[in-house]
Amino acid sequence: MLGSRRSRRRLTTALAGLGLFVTGAALQVTTTATPAHAATTHRILFDDGHAEEAGNADWIISTSKPDPLAQDSSPSSETDWTGALSSWGVALQQTGDYSLKTATSALTYGGSSTTDLSNFDTLVLPEPNTLFTTAEKTAIMTFVQNGGGLFMISDHTGADRNSDGEDAVEILNDLMTNNSVDSTDPFGFSIDTLDISSGYPAAISDSSNTVLNGAFGTVTKSLIADGTTATLKPADNSSVEGLVYRSGYSGNTGAFFATSTFGSGRVAFWGDSSPIDDGTGQSGNTLYDGWNDTGATNAALALNATAWLAGDGTSGGGGGGGGTCTAAQLLGNPGFESGNTTWTATSGVITSSSSEAARTGSYKAWLDGYGSAHTDTLSQSVTIPSGCSATLSFYLHVDTAETTTSTAYDKLTVTAGSTTLATYSNLNAASGYVLKSFDVSSLAGTTATIKFSGVEGSTLQTSFVIDDTALNVS
Repeated sequence: MLGSRRSRRRLTTALAGLGLFVTGAALQVTTTATPAHAATTHRILFDDGHAEEAGNADWIISTSKPDPLAQDSSPSSETDWTGALSSWGVALQQTGDYSLKTATSALTYGGSSTTDLSNFDTLVLPEPNTLFTTAEKTAIMTFVQNGGGLFMISDHTGADRNSDGEDAVEILNDLMTNNSVDSTDPFGFSIDTLDISSGYPAAISDSSNTVLNGAFGTVTKSLIADGTTATLKPADNSSVEGLVYRSGYSGNTGAFFATSTFGSGRVAFWGDSSPIDDGTGQSGNTLYDGWNDTGATNAALALNATAWLAGDGTSGGGGGGGGTCTAAQLLGNPGFESGNTTWTATSGVITSSSSEAARTGSYKAWLDGYGSAHTDTLSQSVTIPSGCSATLSFYLHVDTAETTTSTAYDKLTVTAGSTTLATYSNLNAASGYVLKSFDVSSLAGTTATIKFSGVEGSTLQTSFVIDDTALNVS
């Protein structure tokens, strides 16, 4: 239960004590800023043709297939699409730069199907549970060799969800070692036959790597909740690189997240499906919310890696190409852990109060929540170099004592320079933090003020809590 600070939270606390605390459905009122040039649409195909929903698994972005937009054409919350990967899908959809589809039949390359790999930039294999056919393996490997991105997500050995004698470790190793294109360790790694029960693998230190420091945030740790690792073999493929390692491991062993290249394409490996599980999905499945795990940065890792695989960004793991813009994170004190420094804020906004939990660390920015007419602001000016692509991201938690599901009484407006990026309200209330991301490349070559303005009505509190901000350029 939430506590109070001055008059803040007094109404919420009273209602919660009576079991009457209500949150509304998420709604994003406005969308991303218009970039300086036409956005490139990155085409991502999620596989669901190999028992990805077997047992308690639910590795889909939406129950609407092949097009998730048929379920909700403008999703603003992970629950607008149904599936344990809906947070991943919705986050990509909200950028306006991605086109997403789901494949439910055999994978092909060079065919006429709308889900043929030739129509996509990246293929995601989220813990497949049946073997790929000979033709499918040829299609996948040819797709990568010709410039496609391949995202392979495994699980622990023995995770045979459909009881056919094969698990994701065996299936993905079979893809790499038993195909007609190149079976001589083409990606430079093999997946270990392990079941690691738990842990928070840490990212390496590499500020230039856009998988770890990309448009969607900075990666510090991931999550193992029954997973495995990979053994790297740089002698077979010099581009292979471990980015996140199991505790106590480094170099060629214990790589929990790795990248590589093959031909003209890119490859990423992740050793567990729990990090991409957002805890929501179809009824009857046992799910775990690793996407929003506060001890890890799984969302940033999944989204940055997707962007890199699709060819977005100027550099990355596994030999990504260079560019004229130096990749960097530009905001000072991005997680507010230095207290009232760098940011200009209304008194009391940057706080370590235990009444609202920070997403990471101890501090966060807490706007409004007084239950009376009130305005809070938080801002920082930043110079964005010319020639750079720029993305503003932050995590937002909204809680409210409002009971309406239709009226926005209390609002948070996010602006970059003179552009309004989004407006959130009491209708966006949710139980945890949600990643928000906006393309602000149109501000390259200028000094712009990033500003959050919270305005609260005269009764019933709404709190807008912000943490882990970033303004990444590449």
